[in-house]
Amino acid sequence: MSLVMGQRPTNVTILNAYARVWSDNLDDALPLLQRLAGERPHLRLPFHAIELAAIGDFLVIAGPAEERAKYAHASATVVVDDLDAVHAILTDADATITAPPTPSPTGGFLYAGHADGVEVEYVQWTTDLVGHILEQGTPADLAASNRHQPAIGGSID
Repeated sequence: MSLVMGQRPTNVTILNAYARVWSDNLDDALPLLQRLAGERPHLRLPFHAIELAAIGDFLVIAGPAEERAKYAHASATVVVDDLDAVHAILTDADATITAPPTPSPTGGFLYAGHADGVEVEYVQWTTDLVGHILEQGTPADLAASNRHQPAIGGSID
């Protein structure tokens, strides 16, 4: 979204929000979360010295405790449609930008401390990733749209 000089954005679209789950080992954490979410991870990647996986509404942050601690200050990960607009809204609301907009393998992110003390990671995905994850749907979405049909099998392996 491009802003005309002096124009302030009024809102953004929140595409997804993740509860953060912390683990020493990603492969150990995933089986239970796959059973709970009813799907496989829709995103999995290394990021610096940690590994990330998104499954259902969980974002697993895995790796050594000292590396995970670098990201523990944020209480949630919120995926938005326009990181520039979020940045402008946060700045206008006197939020503290603790990590400025930064490119990442999935698009871009920033960290912001709200005036009430809550810190949140805001992420904007690439267009391809939005299409892959949100527009095509996940196995859980497909299952929800076919509730009238009996489930086939009890495992997602």
